[in-house]
Amino acid sequence: MQEKVKAHLIISGKVQGVWFRAETQKAAVQFGVSGWVRNKKDGTVEAVAEGDKRDVTSLINWCQKGPPLARVVKVDVQWNEYQGKFEHFDVLYSHTM
Repeated sequence: MQEKVKAHLIISGKVQGVWFRAETQKAAVQFGVSGWVRNKKDGTVEAVAEGDKRDVTSLINWCQKGPPLARVVKVDVQWNEYQGKFEHFDVLYSHTM
C-alpha cells in the first residue's frame, strides 16, 4: 500500500496567463491526485495535492516544467500530513496573497 501524503506547492516564474492552472488540473487527474490550484496576486501559482506519494511526486515533477508556454523558475514544496478531504482536483479562481 502506498503512503498517502499532502503537498503544498508555490510555483514561481512565468506561470500565469499560460494555462498553468488548467493543465495542472489535467495532470492531477491523470495522476489520480486530488486538491486544488490557483493564481496568487504575487504572480505565483499555489497548489495543494493529496494522494499516494508516488502520484503526488509525479505531479510535483510535472509542475517543475508546466505547460509549454510556462517558464518555471522554482517549485517550493512543503509536505504535510495527509487529510483526505478533497474528492477532486479543482481550479480555484480566488486570488490570495
